[in-house]
Amino acid sequence: MKLTPTKSLQNHPLAGWSLAGPAIFLITLFLIVPFILAFTLSFTNQRLISPNPTEFVGMRNFEQLLGVGTLVLQPETDEAGALVRDATGELSYPRVRDYTRNNADYPQLDGKREWLSWNWGDAKVYVLASDVVFMKALGNTFLFVLFVAPIQAGLALLLAVLINQKLKGINIFRAIYFMPVVVSIVVVSLLWRFIYSGQSGLLNNMLGFLSFGAFKPVDWLGNPATALWSILAMSVWQGVGFHMVIWLSGLQTIPASLYEAADIEGATTWQKFRYVTWPGLRNTAVLILIVITMQAFSLFSQIDVMTGGGPVDSTQTMVFQAVERGYGQQNIAGGSAISVILFLIVLTISMAQRYLTRERNR
Repeated sequence: MKLTPTKSLQNHPLAGWSLAGPAIFLITLFLIVPFILAFTLSFTNQRLISPNPTEFVGMRNFEQLLGVGTLVLQPETDEAGALVRDATGELSYPRVRDYTRNNADYPQLDGKREWLSWNWGDAKVYVLASDVVFMKALGNTFLFVLFVAPIQAGLALLLAVLINQKLKGINIFRAIYFMPVVVSIVVVSLLWRFIYSGQSGLLNNMLGFLSFGAFKPVDWLGNPATALWSILAMSVWQGVGFHMVIWLSGLQTIPASLYEAADIEGATTWQKFRYVTWPGLRNTAVLILIVITMQAFSLFSQIDVMTGGGPVDSTQTMVFQAVERGYGQQNIAGGSAISVILFLIVLTISMAQRYLTRERNR
C-alpha cells in the first residue's frame, strides 16, 4: 500500500511533461519560432536599413528569386538577307538588353539578365533569370549534392569494409580516418586554403614535383572553373570519416554466420558483398545518403572561409546567400525567402526518405 502513491506519481502525465518540457521549449525557441518568423517575413519587404515601413508584398520575393525565362535570338541579316558577321567572323546577334529593358513586346523578360546560353544551329538560346546570383547558388548547391552524396558514401563504404577486420592495430587506422571529423570545419577550411594556394600551395608544389616541373601552378580557389570542385574535394575528405563510422556500425550488425555459409558455398569476395553485405546495409544506405544530402544542402562554412562566394559568384550556395542577404545586405525578406525555399527542398527529401523506408519495410 505504501508503494501506491509513488507508482501513481510515476504514471502521472505531468512527470513526462516535466521531463520533456526543457527540450520542447528549446525546440520551440530555436527552431519553430525562427521558421515562423522567416516564413512570415518572406512575404514582406522587410529591410533593417530601410526607413520605409514593412509592407506585405505577397509572392514577389519568390518570383524575384525563381523568375526565369528563355529568349531565342536569330542572327542579324543585311538588306540582301545575308548573315551579318562581326570583325572576328562570328555571327552578329541583337543585344539581349534590347529585349529585357522596357520592351513592351517582351514584358515577361523585363529586368532579367543572362544566366545561361548556348548555340542552336545559327540561333542562340538564352536562359534569363531575375536573380542570376541566386540561380547560380541554387545550381551550385544541387551540383554539390549530386557529386558529394555518391562519392562520399562510396568512399566511406570502401573504408568501412577495409577496416572492418580483426587485425592488430586496425583501431589506429579508424582513428586516422575519423580525425578530420573532430577538427573544426573552419580550421579544416583554413588548412585547405593554404593547400590550394596558387603561389606556394602544397598541392601545386606536390604536382610540380611529381611532374618534374612540367605542371604549371593553378590558383585553385581563384579560378571559377576549379573553385567549386576544389571545395567539393575538401568536403568529401572532411566528412568521409563520419559516414565511415555509420557504415561500420551497419557492417557489424550482419551475422557472421551468413559469411560462413557463403564461404561454404564457394562465393567470391564480390558475391559475398553483393548478396550478403549490401542487402544487410540497405537501411544504413538510406540513412547515409539522406544525412550526406542534408549536410551538402547546408554548405556554408567552407564557402565563407575559403572563397566568400567568389570568384565571380562561382561558389555561391543557398545557405551562403541566405546569410549574405539577411545579415550582409540587411535584406531580411530576401534571406527569409531563400530559407523557406531551402526548407521546402529539405522537406521534400525527408518525405522521399520516409517513402523509401516504408516501401522497403513492406
